[in-house]
Amino acid sequence: MKILVLGGGGFVGSHLCDALLLAGHQVRVFEYPGIKPLCPPAVLRQIEWVEGDFTNPVQVDNAVQGCEVVYHLICTTLPKTSNDNPVYDIETNVISTIQMLQSACRHQVKKIIFASSGGTVYGIPHQIPIAEEHPTNPISSYGISKLAIEKYLHLFYTLHGLDYCILRLANPYGERQRPAASQGAVAVFLNKALRDETIEIWGDGSVTRDYIYIADVISAMLTAMKHRGEQRIFNVGSGVGVSLNQMLADIENVLGKTIKRVYLPRRNFDVPTNVLNIRRIQQSFDWSPQTGFVAGIALTLSGITREQP
Repeated sequence: MKILVLGGGGFVGSHLCDALLLAGHQVRVFEYPGIKPLCPPAVLRQIEWVEGDFTNPVQVDNAVQGCEVVYHLICTTLPKTSNDNPVYDIETNVISTIQMLQSACRHQVKKIIFASSGGTVYGIPHQIPIAEEHPTNPISSYGISKLAIEKYLHLFYTLHGLDYCILRLANPYGERQRPAASQGAVAVFLNKALRDETIEIWGDGSVTRDYIYIADVISAMLTAMKHRGEQRIFNVGSGVGVSLNQMLADIENVLGKTIKRVYLPRRNFDVPTNVLNIRRIQQSFDWSPQTGFVAGIALTLSGITREQP
């Protein structure tokens, strides 16, 4: 099929493009100008690369035209900065997505697969692990925007028959994750540890998250394209919680060295614990994560060392 990946130049998107090409699909990427592709050159040569602004409905409409499936991975904000300007968050993510959905209806797209956020849409959990039926009370504009997009996907399905699948991702990590970025704790911490830099921990290190290796994320994304069923919202995670302190200990074991760290006051937008219940996707997709956390750290480390001069 001809498949559009919105945000295919990023960490998750580049791995998705690899897998789609390997499966025999034609891939078109829509990405902001100036984004350096993370795909290998051999893969990039097989991709139709389209640059544009996601807030520009004409450019997005041109990108959607001719595609049967759209993977929506573009997001302009981060959880920790979205509350600084929620209007920008809504304008660039929610409104732009609605415009894209209108284009998808016009061009008879068969399915939209949306990368939502299992880490933010639920807010502070009442129970762990968090199932899809858990109340959704985000404490960041980022999470609210993701949730709003989910609702609009259902609306367009109800009104126009536009099929969709929502994947509420935990915390993906792995090779190609930008170690100098402001999110992605595994890659950031590994990079700092390799450089003997001090790692900053917000809080006492007990903040716990569900980390999932990138290859497992991609296998779920590919399966979502073929899934047919009443359920359309799925948690995608490891189902296992790892605290920041445990992560540092695992990284120390993999590197064989002590990591310098400093503890700072906790941030009010950090949910203390977030671990996803993945029973629904296991049953519906016949999917389960295959890579344990320590093995994933070693794979991520090998990717960082290959990329460094």
